[in-house]
Amino acid sequence: MDIDARIKRRQRRDEGPRLIQDYESLSPVAHIDEPSDRGPVFERLLDHLDPVFDGVLPPNAYVHGDFGSGKSAIVTALFTHLQRLSTDPRSIIHTSTRAASPTTPGFVYLDTRTTTSEFAFYHAVLDDLVDNSVPEHGISTEELRERLHAILGESRNGVVVAVDHVGEPNSIDTAGLIDLFAGLPSNVSWLAIGRTPPDRTGLTTYTATSINIAPYQRQMLVDVLMTRASEGLTQRALDHDLARRIADWADGNAHSALAALFIAADRADRADRTRLSEADVDAAIGEIPDSSVSLAQVLSLPVNKQLVLRRLVDLDDDERASVSATTETVSADVDLSVGTVKRFLYEMAETGIVERVQAENNNGKGRPPSRVELRFPPTAFRRLYDLRQ
Repeated sequence: MDIDARIKRRQRRDEGPRLIQDYESLSPVAHIDEPSDRGPVFERLLDHLDPVFDGVLPPNAYVHGDFGSGKSAIVTALFTHLQRLSTDPRSIIHTSTRAASPTTPGFVYLDTRTTTSEFAFYHAVLDDLVDNSVPEHGISTEELRERLHAILGESRNGVVVAVDHVGEPNSIDTAGLIDLFAGLPSNVSWLAIGRTPPDRTGLTTYTATSINIAPYQRQMLVDVLMTRASEGLTQRALDHDLARRIADWADGNAHSALAALFIAADRADRADRTRLSEADVDAAIGEIPDSSVSLAQVLSLPVNKQLVLRRLVDLDDDERASVSATTETVSADVDLSVGTVKRFLYEMAETGIVERVQAENNNGKGRPPSRVELRFPPTAFRRLYDLRQ
């Protein structure tokens, strides 16, 4: 937490006891600047990137690990620091004469959850390399690629591009991503990050090494929870026993652990308490599906799909007894047609955001209807969605 945030916490003392001091620090979709207890992983990544400190590009690499192992948190934190240390190449595009080349390569981070097309890919890379925002309209994909080649042609040391969440539903497939990499200038190397084991992705055909990020050990996860609680909650709101309870249940998955903390804190806060209880933690754990998807993945969906989900999480059991009942109720509240809502639900079922479960047929006639079940914790999504509005 930065100094301004700490000052604001002190300023809020006159408002009386308040459990949640900062939702962002608690959020399971937010990455902190210094991930806890991950020094060895940073060292392995820095070993791979070591050539950049001599002004040379490293080879391509693939970073892999299970859901919740902290891949995104580690890579985004590392690239943020490296971006600060590298000489900014963006001035090149704005000078009439050739500028001096940067002393080290630049660094760009992309998320395939929000970069889902060829145009979006090259736009995101280019936009990160220039001072002024690149227009999203009135420019073709080919023009973007030409400008990117022109800019990096002025930079002897090039750029390292980290491409996160590869291989996930709704993202660019492996073959498409390889084609996009091939369209980048020769002085670009890439770091792909995903969950798929190296022997099951075609990306490793084009990499020199693979770097595994193992799940969190229990004590590491306890430290993560206590750190987030110290930044986002009032003092002594979370004791170590409850943090250990969450860490044991999460079994190395930091996303699940942070989601449980977030939900438990929200539950306690709504009850006007200043400490989390065992009941809060148990209720939070019980709300998270066994095969939960990332909340960041849910929150990266198009606006209208998130709107449908926001209404869906408030429906009672009767309103979710069948897909038909669900679509009719939701469409009446979100100003979308029944057909559109149903299509959205089917598309989100295909990508694992929701699940269509066959309902019990009590009358024994005909095919039982299917109902919609969530594959993410509703309380966490509801609060995170509302905070963004």
